[in-house]
Amino acid sequence: MTPSDPLKSTGRPPSAEPRLAYEGVRVVEFTHMVMGPTCGMVLADLGAEVIKVEPLAGDNTRRLLGSGAGFFPLFNRNKKSIALDLQAPQGRQAALRLIATADIVSENFKPGTMQKLGLDYATLSRLDERLIYVSHKGFLPGPYEHRTALDEVVQMMGGLAYMTGRPGDPLRAGTSVNDIMGGMFGAIGAMAALAARAKTGKGQEVQSALFENNVLLVAQHMMQYAVTGQPAAPMPGRISAWAVYDVFTVKDGQQIFLAAVSDTQWAIFCDAFGFDDLRSDARLKTNNDRVNAREWMIPMLRERLAGFTAAQLTATFEARGLPFAPITRPEELFDDPHLNATGALAPLTLPDGRETRVPLLPLTIGGSRPGVRLQPPRLGEHTVELLSELGYSPGEIAALQAMNVIRRDDLA
Repeated sequence: MTPSDPLKSTGRPPSAEPRLAYEGVRVVEFTHMVMGPTCGMVLADLGAEVIKVEPLAGDNTRRLLGSGAGFFPLFNRNKKSIALDLQAPQGRQAALRLIATADIVSENFKPGTMQKLGLDYATLSRLDERLIYVSHKGFLPGPYEHRTALDEVVQMMGGLAYMTGRPGDPLRAGTSVNDIMGGMFGAIGAMAALAARAKTGKGQEVQSALFENNVLLVAQHMMQYAVTGQPAAPMPGRISAWAVYDVFTVKDGQQIFLAAVSDTQWAIFCDAFGFDDLRSDARLKTNNDRVNAREWMIPMLRERLAGFTAAQLTATFEARGLPFAPITRPEELFDDPHLNATGALAPLTLPDGRETRVPLLPLTIGGSRPGVRLQPPRLGEHTVELLSELGYSPGEIAALQAMNVIRRDDLA
């Protein structure tokens, strides 16, 4: 949003020096799970006012267990919550009044859901041609668009599970890569639409999809085939482009990833450990020579390095600028010295009141990380505040509550 593109939302002009890029932009999201909420999280972290419209029972991710237990607090920070029954005419009317104040509407429901509610882009754009509408789907329009998609579904059909697993053993990636990245592309599309609106005065629809996102993730392997004529092998079974590029099991069963990906790094590596015989071996002169020699070279290196601890190898590789990485579990990142020293983990209050820390967006703007301004909202925490702003009187709000059209939790 720029000064030449004034907000119509609540009559609040942009500040002369906005603290964050999207301060003053209002987003109304009808989202759940990961993909849609990620889009809102990115925009909210960058300063937008993001209002999450939830059903009276709340976003289902509030109640998920297991691998989904962290979804809600992670992807819904910096947002407000209003709880409406969209099946009731009064609930839909409240939603329309809220949307009339918005710059962006974001949704990730099944195709046709928003149309049935009269909250689809075609309907809303007739009411406001400046509205930007972001839809997060499984597939972009085409033969597959009727299918139900999940991150795992598109990883399997989009080549990512094939590349991640061992040959004959497809394996999904260990995180919601398409949901998160698809939401990010939804946010990028919204940003582009805001920039276009500043020039044209008109909004537009943005669509982001899991399957097409996954295809971008494996595009390097598609292009490898286009260039070489050889299909890409699954990562665990591939012929590596680099000679030393492996996980090594060392002293006391510890593991560490070690790499030497250039002739210069190979020389440094050999010097560091006194491997003069390997450095002078004509069969190992170039990286390509060493790639061809991996069948016998890597077992030899494993044997020679087995007597070191991971800490000793870390110290040696770090001192000489060689690539290395400890094998870290996600829960161990809370104690990572770099993340803690750089403020990459922000304090966060979980819905049950416990305190924790959460990773911020992986970028700095003007030398600082966009942080957490609002804790993950209680269900309906901002219902009264927002309805009052829309012109509902206390009596009307009480009537909506009596009819079970809204849910409020505006208690301190």
